[in-house]
Amino acid sequence: MNPLAQLIIYITMITGTLTTLLSSHWFLAWAGLEMNMLAFIPILIKKTNLRSTEAATKYFLMQSTASMILMMAIIFNNLLSGHWTMTNNINQFPSLMMTTALAMKLGMAPFHFWIPEVTQGTPLIPGLLLLTWQKLAPISIMYQIHPSINTHVLLTLSTLSIITGSWGGLNQTQLRKIMGYSSITHMGWMMMTLTYNPTITTLYLTTYITLTTTMFLILNLNSSTTTLTLSLTWNKSTQLMPLTASTLMSLGGLPPLTGFLPKWITIQELTMNNNFIIPSIMVAMTLLNLYFYMRLIYTISVTLFPSPNNTKMEWQLENTKPTLLIPTLTVISTLSLPISPLILTAP
Repeated sequence: MNPLAQLIIYITMITGTLTTLLSSHWFLAWAGLEMNMLAFIPILIKKTNLRSTEAATKYFLMQSTASMILMMAIIFNNLLSGHWTMTNNINQFPSLMMTTALAMKLGMAPFHFWIPEVTQGTPLIPGLLLLTWQKLAPISIMYQIHPSINTHVLLTLSTLSIITGSWGGLNQTQLRKIMGYSSITHMGWMMMTLTYNPTITTLYLTTYITLTTTMFLILNLNSSTTTLTLSLTWNKSTQLMPLTASTLMSLGGLPPLTGFLPKWITIQELTMNNNFIIPSIMVAMTLLNLYFYMRLIYTISVTLFPSPNNTKMEWQLENTKPTLLIPTLTVISTLSLPISPLILTAP
């Protein structure tokens, strides 16, 4: 791709997201979502092959359908209320349509089927953008309309997302699909407390983006896309093995790592609102998440997949450029729990 065209595409994508984030008018927010979607499609098909084209087509179909439902909800709300501003007094039926459309854009269950397939069909860096940056605009809209969102509907969608993401990632060997199902699970955790305490959702979103970015950058540095290639990274980059393991454990929410903090606060908020059944389901599903994360840790630490052929051992014979980004993100992803009292008591 032409570097100038690539720069224009990325600027358009960032502009679309910022337009939605900073907008208080429904039409501008919707236009920002469309700019973001149309700019992201060329990023998905940067490598022109059948798999990336299929992934971009699935992404376009789901996002355009969600945008159509969202625009219908905005028009219905305008007919009932007479204004285009994002206020808290949204009628029940348009609010339900908006929640459905934004859940489709976020890939929450039962609208989750496109997330693993699109993530699998794209390279690692576009997959990272899909699971992190592309979540910001829909979440910002849900954040603004959260007083009008039906709590029971959102709890149902969140619970289904946690169950679906936890079960779906069990038998996967493709790392991008595992990260896709992990994203579905984390979206469920993130949206669980939106109507109770949106600040917890913001904290969870920040933690999720940090952990997912760290994991994708490590996989991109190793060029790992399957458990087989992941098991061969010990002889290419031995230093990254403990970083990968600690990041995976933090993604699973294992204490005393950073990923435990937002899950702990989420469960605490739900129990304070006299909700005990859903937190029990969430904790049980977290064990399934920990299982396939620990399986990956076992793969990179003590196993080497058998091969009928004489596989070439990839030893690191040349010096790579040193980078401070991955170590810095890894430290934040694993060692931020001790400063949690400072985070929780911040005004």
